[in-house]
Amino acid sequence: MSRSLLLGAARSVRLRSAVERVPVTRRLVNRYVAGTGEEDAIRVADELVTEGLAVTIDHLGEDTLDAAQARRVGDAYVSLLGALHQAGLAADTEVSVKLSAVGQALPNDGEKIALEQARRICHAARNAATTVTLDMEDHTTTDSTLGILRELRLDFPETGAVLQAYLRRTEGDCRDLATEGSRVRLCKGAYDEPPDVAFSSRAEVDRSYVRCAKILLAGPGYPMLATHDPRLVEITGSLAARYRREQGSYEYQMLYGVRPDEQLRLVRAGERVRVYVPYGEDWYGYLVRRLAERPANLSLFLRSVASKR
Repeated sequence: MSRSLLLGAARSVRLRSAVERVPVTRRLVNRYVAGTGEEDAIRVADELVTEGLAVTIDHLGEDTLDAAQARRVGDAYVSLLGALHQAGLAADTEVSVKLSAVGQALPNDGEKIALEQARRICHAARNAATTVTLDMEDHTTTDSTLGILRELRLDFPETGAVLQAYLRRTEGDCRDLATEGSRVRLCKGAYDEPPDVAFSSRAEVDRSYVRCAKILLAGPGYPMLATHDPRLVEITGSLAARYRREQGSYEYQMLYGVRPDEQLRLVRAGERVRVYVPYGEDWYGYLVRRLAERPANLSLFLRSVASKR
């Protein structure tokens, strides 16, 4: 199955309904998702921090349909941040927020609603002595997300950004954001994008990733290098040395459940590694995008669904 078909499946209500009825798929879900509740996120964060890893937690919930739902997602983050503070995990654990989950796509006042909820979350994060990173979604939201980021950074300059190397525009965005104190996560990108806005081949995306990493590592900001690719890990490590970056002045980021041995290897080598931990009821779209990135997991997924039909 092609990557584009898998990404299409992430939007299929019918397939999601079928998968949610299959208990066997929970095994696969648990590999990538902490669980459905706040207590699950806290438990997994505690386990990872104990191993020397840092954490960023994402409350799964895209496609928010009204302002009330946007506020509920904001409430979930505020509660989570309070729980992290209470558990003594805030020093090593931040949160990642998709603006679509807090109202960005709503008609008329979507950006205003998203900014309001993001401000609430940033305020709660500061009170908990941690930070927020704004996740990036498909290319149609990039300008809006960067605009909201600029507004937030007026009061919360520690707010992190995410840039996706597969977009043709990203080198320019890296130059704009490679400033003093700017936290920028660089990832490859996980959405199905048209070729006029995104590189389509793996080689092109990898070359773009390296060009963007050079800009961020050469600048005065704080690069967050999100990749599981062994070659890119090696290249970015060499670039960090070239630009005389001390360990701790940048970090690697990897997904929960992906290459956990490599995460620990990097930690033992003195690197800072942050694990992206999702939790929540709306895990389906996230899971299918992970399958699109690692098709070797697809056979288990399909067998689980087929065996229960």
